[in-house]
Amino acid sequence: MSQEATSTSLYPRREIQVPSRWQLVLVHWAGRVALYTVVSVLSLVFALPLLWMISTSLKTDPQVYHVPPIWIPNPIRFANYLEVLTRRPFGLWFLNTLRYCLPSTFGAIASATLVAYSFSRIRWPGRDFLFYVCLSTMMIPFQVRMIPLYIIFRHLGWINSYKALVIPTFFGEAYFIFMLRQFFMTIPGELSDAARVDGCSELGILLRIIMPLAKPALAVVGLFQFMGAWNDYLGPLIYLNRESLFPLALGLQSMRSSFQEALVWPYLMAASTMIIAPIIITFFLTQRTFVEGITVTGLKG
Repeated sequence: MSQEATSTSLYPRREIQVPSRWQLVLVHWAGRVALYTVVSVLSLVFALPLLWMISTSLKTDPQVYHVPPIWIPNPIRFANYLEVLTRRPFGLWFLNTLRYCLPSTFGAIASATLVAYSFSRIRWPGRDFLFYVCLSTMMIPFQVRMIPLYIIFRHLGWINSYKALVIPTFFGEAYFIFMLRQFFMTIPGELSDAARVDGCSELGILLRIIMPLAKPALAVVGLFQFMGAWNDYLGPLIYLNRESLFPLALGLQSMRSSFQEALVWPYLMAASTMIIAPIIITFFLTQRTFVEGITVTGLKG
């Protein structure tokens, strides 16, 4: 008996079963259903605090403390929002917040763009070293700088004014500088070289070539800065002492003393809903640009 016949008898061949087309389709859809189920459950878990806040803002006081919890108020009390708007200067707080959110957003974009362009597109002695020094400042928390900054701003006469919240943003934020630098490095250098040959200055290259191409990254920086300034509580708490200057974050805290303790939670939740509504609306309006900016930023080191 030949060796081939012996091996065939000892190790019989097994036919490989190829899954049918319908089996592959079934496995594909089963995986997608499982994925979307997990994502939906996780999304619901993260959305529960937001849903509870909205639900509480529409309740009467006895419904807040009802056990088991009531998710759908009955009756629905929309008057809580009207009470918040009429009993406290909510409109003034809103305008005060915009008075330093918008300038600080402009300052963060302008300063981070200039510094990031210098770190990414211009070669000068000590550039990389200073970039690492800039990144190292991200490890210093605000609580460490809080007292020295307060002393400096007090000597400058910036206490009880928005200068302490706006002017520092014009000196650059390390995180924003890093984001924009990484994005600028993904733009082909040939575009800048061609502009220099045509006699364009570095500022002209930045304004005419780099910034139009970096709109997604600039939108991310602006959105992050606006959200940070809008939600900031510690900064205004330190530098602003007059109630007429309070932003929404401080105004929400002061509301606890203006309403009766038994009725405070529905009003606080109504005020909180109105405070976060502009941020949520802004995010959904700029969602595509925001995701694009986050995706393409940092692709090249």
